[in-house]
Amino acid sequence: MITKLNHVNVFVLDQDRAKRFYTETLGLEVRSDTVLDGFRWLTVGPAEQRDIAILLAYPAPPMFSEEDAATVRALVAKGSLGGGVFQTDDCRKTFEELSAKGVTFLQEPADRPYGIEALFRDDSGNWFSLTQTKWGA
Repeated sequence: MITKLNHVNVFVLDQDRAKRFYTETLGLEVRSDTVLDGFRWLTVGPAEQRDIAILLAYPAPPMFSEEDAATVRALVAKGSLGGGVFQTDDCRKTFEELSAKGVTFLQEPADRPYGIEALFRDDSGNWFSLTQTKWGA
């Protein structure tokens, strides 16, 4: 029986640049940064949420064939892939803080049936929802 999800993956175009973006700009912490069998295992996550890690993965062999890796990288660069939803206690305040740090927003905070949401891109082109939910954590 599956009991929980503990890793998700976001494809990035440059792992060093992504590491800086996710830690220095978004405020996440590095969980691991090591090389295993030629594959760099770089994970980050929110300090307050220890049971989840985001793998910042560069699409390349052996994960993909070179042809498929190039396709995935092109989709990331084009901004076609969504990475998920980051929750915040105050969407408008976090929007202002991240905007001041140079984060590109596709949508300013707006009221939604489920709370307040803004959309932003990471440094590779992936888009994320930044959401303050009505029901809390």
